[in-house]
Amino acid sequence: MNSNIRKVETALYLLPVTLGDTPLENVLPAYNKEIICGIKHFIVEDLRSARRFLKKVDSTIDIDSLTFYPLNKHTSPEDIAGYLKPLINGASMGVISEAGCPAVADPGADVVAIAQREKLKVVPLVGPSSIILSVMASGFNGQSFAFHGYLPIEAGERIKKLKTLEQRAYSEDQTQLFIETPYRNHKMLEDILLNCRPQTRLCIAANITCEGEYIQTRTVKAWKGNIPELAKIPCIFLLYK
Repeated sequence: MNSNIRKVETALYLLPVTLGDTPLENVLPAYNKEIICGIKHFIVEDLRSARRFLKKVDSTIDIDSLTFYPLNKHTSPEDIAGYLKPLINGASMGVISEAGCPAVADPGADVVAIAQREKLKVVPLVGPSSIILSVMASGFNGQSFAFHGYLPIEAGERIKKLKTLEQRAYSEDQTQLFIETPYRNHKMLEDILLNCRPQTRLCIAANITCEGEYIQTRTVKAWKGNIPELAKIPCIFLLYK
């Protein structure tokens, strides 16, 4: 481990992760490495991906000397509350999502809420957010937008939700964002093209910041017959009038 690592200010650091197999220097400031190398306690969404990320940040990091606290949909509120004891006792902690920015469409928000309630210092670090990057590149309204996560799996409910979001894009002048499990991307796109208005604009943003990045905006009518290959690719869909 580098002996020149400076002591970081005691805080809960929100540590962005690459969105795929992207070189760190392309998307993360060098300052992030300095912070990460000064932390011994990490609250993580996925242990294996967090370990891989930390080794990618600095191959000399002694993973076995670190303490990891799992934070996912199965973690109890009682466990989450106890995770912040090191921070309360004066040790900095880091929150690591499986990809992108922690606490944004991510269970990390639960532990951040507790830290704020306890008046503990929270520091978000700079890094890639697929939500923000896709809005930037879409050409849609960046003043007002809403991210809805996953839409319903059941076909009837999903179509109903799509039509509601499309209506909001028109009535509220608001960009609507949502995602799908990669293997169901084509089914989602099929539902959009069958049920949304021909003039409604759809942006498909896939593999953001990664090799093969694909971000295109067209009308629903123009997308028909020009569907890209989206199977197994992380993707965000954006609707706008």
